[in-house]
Amino acid sequence: MTTSKMLAAYYDQTGTARDVLRVGSIDVPQVNDGEVLVRVHASGVNPSDVKSRRGAGRAPGFPRIVPHSDGAGVIEACGRGVAPERIGERVWLFNAQWRRAFGTCAEFVALPADLAVPLPSNVDFASGACFGVPLLTAWRAVHIDGPIAGQTVLVQGGAGAVGHYAVQLAKLAGAKVAATVSSKAKADHARAGGAELTIDYRHDDVTGLVEGFTKGQGLDRIIEVNLVENAARYVDLLRPDGRVVVYGSDRWDADLPLGSFLVHGIDLAFFIVYNLAPAIRTKAIAELTRLLSEGALTHTIAERFSLAQVIEAHEAVESGTLIGNVVIDLVS
Repeated sequence: MTTSKMLAAYYDQTGTARDVLRVGSIDVPQVNDGEVLVRVHASGVNPSDVKSRRGAGRAPGFPRIVPHSDGAGVIEACGRGVAPERIGERVWLFNAQWRRAFGTCAEFVALPADLAVPLPSNVDFASGACFGVPLLTAWRAVHIDGPIAGQTVLVQGGAGAVGHYAVQLAKLAGAKVAATVSSKAKADHARAGGAELTIDYRHDDVTGLVEGFTKGQGLDRIIEVNLVENAARYVDLLRPDGRVVVYGSDRWDADLPLGSFLVHGIDLAFFIVYNLAPAIRTKAIAELTRLLSEGALTHTIAERFSLAQVIEAHEAVESGTLIGNVVIDLVS
């Protein structure tokens, strides 16, 4: 590769997409020992990416940030210690911008070789750009404590990017799956993923429907996208000693009804996908590679944008109205 410049989206301070996001020419990143240089074909836009860009009054952490942790593309070069045979390999990317300045919203990204995972030949780049945060999160939430065959599982936000994968993975693992949603279209999407029951949490009797679904026994597990919003219902929904696997919350400083959790027996499990232990990550990738190669999972791209439309892409994610993932195409 001879070019030393590339097009990228970037921001130098946090704020609204229209105020801080720019597209321009910057240097192609150097490939350090143990790294690969990937020509990015598609960059996934996750809610965590737009939250980081908004900043909530915090500085970006680096003088300049190229956003987005997830992506997919082709390895162009390898640093020392990486097998040169990987050049030309199709890969999906994760954690590209986790505690790093430059993510996938650029023509090239350099990152540790183990963050570039071989992409099965039957999976396109746009779908591959959706795996890092959504699919790895869903896998960990479903499999955090071993087999769940025969369990009853409620996926909160079962039409969301993580939720739709969680519904599919729980169903494939032999669970009986219900999902909360907020519209008929989202209910249809969750059912398409394998949910046997969908519950409109804005209008339906959530407790009554779960009671019928579990024949009065209570849920074995809740996969939780918003702890602070839903915690008050756990005692009514879960069987004694049931588990809530938490990967998200609108706030992390709210009071919880811990006394009732204690008496009922509720097990709370927390994790963040960016910090999965290496052994867990290796297991997840191996299992997901098998499922992807078999075509066992469906992927939903809600909207696709060009790099020049990065502002619109961020605003689309922030709208909360889309069903599926948002992807930026960098190679037409």
